[in-house]
Amino acid sequence: MSLSSCRTRRGFLAAAAGSALAPPLAVGLEADGLKRSPGVHLKLALNAYSFNGPLTSGKLTLADVIDYCAANNIDGLDPTGYYFPGYPKVAPDSYLYELKRKAYLNGVTLSGTGVRNDFTRAGDALRADLQLVKDWIVAAAKLGAAFVRVFSGPALAADRSFDEILPRMVAAFQECAEYGKQHGVLVALQHHDDFLKTAAETIRVVKAVDSDWFSVVLDVGSLRQGDPYEEIEKLLPYACTWQIKEQVYVRGKATPIDLPRIRAIIEKTGYRGFLPFEALGRGDPAEVTAFLEKVRRAMF
Repeated sequence: MSLSSCRTRRGFLAAAAGSALAPPLAVGLEADGLKRSPGVHLKLALNAYSFNGPLTSGKLTLADVIDYCAANNIDGLDPTGYYFPGYPKVAPDSYLYELKRKAYLNGVTLSGTGVRNDFTRAGDALRADLQLVKDWIVAAAKLGAAFVRVFSGPALAADRSFDEILPRMVAAFQECAEYGKQHGVLVALQHHDDFLKTAAETIRVVKAVDSDWFSVVLDVGSLRQGDPYEEIEKLLPYACTWQIKEQVYVRGKATPIDLPRIRAIIEKTGYRGFLPFEALGRGDPAEVTAFLEKVRRAMF
């Protein structure tokens, strides 16, 4: 680029930064989290697990959940892989594309999907779960979903150590992230009070994987060590999405979530993107809607 071009570009950026109408310039957070523009912009989303009971029993389908989102003006849906026909295999393209079409025509973004993997394992079992994640990365790309949610794996047995398993797990996540990059799909790690119990452990994994295509699903209900709100604030810079649940755990006790406090953390730290909520009851639409309204009042 010529010197004159550089000056022209700097002039444009300076003018844009000074304009009340211009968006803020992107700030790189390479050392401390994801790269995103500063500030807050939230879009409401629903995690399909809110309807786990009726989806599992066949009383509802993912198409019905899209209708629920449309009826309640919910911007996005995370349709977890469990609820697609044939899981853990990927559903036929005809099913994926029909779901994508229905969502689009109803103004609902299929923001992400997810699988149930275990990367604490080794050998053939680990390779099988790696393939599971890769298959669903391809499915996410076909759906137009931006991320695939993954787990680390179950809590460790007494005879195994965190540091023993971590290198193999990091290598598996790096392989997934590179595959996700090839398909334009983020790999998003949900800490689940399992192998990963704290913000520090989760951030350690993210930094070790060291990929722009690997990030965090911030699960507010699975931070059960220490102050959950302090843990949430530590994790937020690394999160590409959330799971807002009805409860957090304070000193090991389930406690109703303080949604205004979550909003204050978002305002302090900054976040742009979808804010999915997940009701953990029976999947009764009235119960899901009641929690939806609490989230909407506190966050929007």
